[in-house]
Amino acid sequence: MNDFTGAATRLAGIVGALFGWRPHEFWTATPAELAALFTAFREEGQGGVPAARSDLDRLMENFPDG
Repeated sequence: MNDFTGAATRLAGIVGALFGWRPHEFWTATPAELAALFTAFREEGQGGVPAARSDLDRLMENFPDG
């Protein structure tokens, strides 16, 4: 595997494990979307403010699963 392929494969696995993304979700995501996920994940682990329940409820209403 070349450097890009190996790195992309590892990143796809990490995103799948941490965020539950399926392969097609990873491959259609933009670099900005991936960066936003990891920034939020990093900030929460370093004392950042997690999303409020009302924010999560609004997102679930606007983007229902299935």
